[in-house]
Amino acid sequence: MGFFVEGTWHEDTEANRHERGRFVRKPSVFRNWITEDGSAGPSGEGGFPAASGRYHLYVAHACPWAYRATLFRKLKKLEGAISITIAAPLYGARTWRFTDEPGSLPDTVNGVKELWEVYLLANPKYSGRVTVPTLWDKERRTIVNNESSEIIRMLNSAFNRFTDDRTDYYPAAMREEIDRVNDLVYTTVNNGVYRTGFAVTQDAYEEACRALFDTLDKLDVRLSRQRWLVGNQITEADWRLFSTLIRFDAVYHYHFKCNLKRISDYPNLSNYVRDLYQQPGVAETVNMDHIKRHYYGSQKRVNPTGIVPLGPTGLAVDFMAPHDRGRFN
Repeated sequence: MGFFVEGTWHEDTEANRHERGRFVRKPSVFRNWITEDGSAGPSGEGGFPAASGRYHLYVAHACPWAYRATLFRKLKKLEGAISITIAAPLYGARTWRFTDEPGSLPDTVNGVKELWEVYLLANPKYSGRVTVPTLWDKERRTIVNNESSEIIRMLNSAFNRFTDDRTDYYPAAMREEIDRVNDLVYTTVNNGVYRTGFAVTQDAYEEACRALFDTLDKLDVRLSRQRWLVGNQITEADWRLFSTLIRFDAVYHYHFKCNLKRISDYPNLSNYVRDLYQQPGVAETVNMDHIKRHYYGSQKRVNPTGIVPLGPTGLAVDFMAPHDRGRFN
């Protein structure tokens, strides 16, 4: 995809995406916070009070970053409080497109056909990339935030009075360790698969791929001793890792050349991902058809033919198969 400069669309180039052959992710632009009373959030931004029916999420089943928001909306039982648009698996002319095809939900809030139109509604002179998830304020008619790590923190706590789910996935006593794990997982796994798949030199590819599997090896050992990544309960750290693991064997192993191992080759990670998938409500948030069609069909620089493989490894991955994680109870 391309990007905007002062409201004008520019097609992407290798120079915009890479430094010395290494893929570099650009930071999100909209960084306001929704808080319970509209006071300032952790970054000092604020002014957006939590309210039922006021906010809208633009997401895509295919995207792991957007999936975080979809998942937290489900986990926190906020479907009635926050409306949603789900993009089609294949890109439109510029960005994510909205249709009524199976698994997608059209834009009933702004009535646009592609996500870039929402960004220009928020700021006609917008500069930056157009990404999901995007959190929209129907009242002010602007984008609140398009950084997934911050959106899930808002969904975790700001809307508690509009749901009967009080689960805290970022408890105060565990935040230091959650942040430490998140930093490692983001750099080498969540973004690491992209740094591997989008590398344009051999050195950059090998550097990212080795770092990815070094972390996966360490996580498998960690999960041999405990059920969850941090402490004795599911936290934000688990769900952030899950968003990548659930896609790994079907997409990243082949499409992004992350092929030293599959997740199914790791005894603890493979059981762990099934444990998370089988948590209440989670399975219905995973759309493997959208995931595969998007990566193989839309990312033509990586897969020029656009052919979507029939299976992840020639065998179907059964995420509902029994797991052994109950041994830690």
